[in-house]
Amino acid sequence: MTSISDPAPVAGRSDPPPSSAVAGRTPAARLRRWRWLAVMGPGILVMLADTDAGSIITAAQSGAQWGYQLLALQLALIPVLYIVQELTLRLGLVTGRGHGELIAERFGRAWAWLSVSTLMLACVGAIVTQLSGMAGVGALFGVPAWATMAVVVGLVLTMVWTGSYLSVERIAIALGLFELAFVVVALGAGPRASEVMAQIGTMPFGNSRYLYYVAANLGAVIMPWMIFYQQSAVLDKGLTPKDLKLARLDTATGAVVTQVIMAAVLVVTAATLGRTGVRAALSDVPSIARALQPFLGAALGKVVFAAGMTGAAMVATIVVCLTAAWGVGEVAGFKRSLEHRPTEAPWFYGIFSACLVGGGVLVASGVDLVQLSVAVEVMNALLLPIVLGFLYLLALKALPEPYRLGRVYAVVVGAVVVLTAGFGFFAGLSGALGG
Repeated sequence: MTSISDPAPVAGRSDPPPSSAVAGRTPAARLRRWRWLAVMGPGILVMLADTDAGSIITAAQSGAQWGYQLLALQLALIPVLYIVQELTLRLGLVTGRGHGELIAERFGRAWAWLSVSTLMLACVGAIVTQLSGMAGVGALFGVPAWATMAVVVGLVLTMVWTGSYLSVERIAIALGLFELAFVVVALGAGPRASEVMAQIGTMPFGNSRYLYYVAANLGAVIMPWMIFYQQSAVLDKGLTPKDLKLARLDTATGAVVTQVIMAAVLVVTAATLGRTGVRAALSDVPSIARALQPFLGAALGKVVFAAGMTGAAMVATIVVCLTAAWGVGEVAGFKRSLEHRPTEAPWFYGIFSACLVGGGVLVASGVDLVQLSVAVEVMNALLLPIVLGFLYLLALKALPEPYRLGRVYAVVVGAVVVLTAGFGFFAGLSGALGG
């Protein structure tokens, strides 16, 4: 039986389908395509920010000192990162509450302030690390730290104070895409398959320095501010539970991209500095940039590294400062949206600006970027029990049907949370005390 919408074929004739039936051209297909573009953003942005200046430096140090022995960890963290951020995403879309606000609602304001205090501690360390990365890039070209800080702080303040959430998101993602320069360089670094296979399964967990770097890499991937940011960002963007499926795709894409970038940085330094067999620490940003020079030459290597580091540091600076302002605002109860003008949300913009300017002043005074960056990531690992503990409890208590975790998945997520938080804390503490 045929129908008007499905006409019978005519022998010897092969008519093209009507234009409305061409794949991707129907009204429904166009709607899905534009909806996908509208939803995508927060997940990719927070993941690009996850591969920040501190993460890149940590991955570079890992490759220089341990070769490919930490490469398997980078890949294993992809599903862990997705599971954690998917919980954040689900909580934000379904409850319509930010992370700090939801903790206050479910556990009381005192616990919310405890959570936000860990957030602020992580944000301060992260902001200083990002701006130090920018200062290091400036140093590559002979620009003093104070001049670099003046330009960076001025640009970020102008962008955030005069833009909407959507404009800030687009600019930040565009900057973050420069991080893909590290992937291009890693492909050209020519890592030897025999070396990779020989080292990737070697994990000396009895070595306290190795544990220190395990903790640093865990802290570089799962950060407290990421949880707060994505839960607030999906709300500021106006997403709803109907967007959950596409938002999960956004998050999964970001999780893969950020870990590919981390692995690429590790491979570059392992294929150069790590290949010598000497576990030489990288003392500054220029020493990391020099790892690119065997493949790209001194001038191009410097430019490529500067582009990648600038993208990483700039996107993370924007995200971390916004997270601090959103987190405090959720618990304190003041207006906290990029859709508000500065005069309408003075505390929100004030906290954002204070974090940015304070970090810039501190960096301009001079800090040890490499050691600070690794230490900040270890601190993040030590904070994981608090951060992931609250996240998992909220997922169990705050989600209604049909968004509640299934029994089997709840056990899986619980195991991931316990193992990640427990091992991160143990490795960080053991490495710090033993190192």
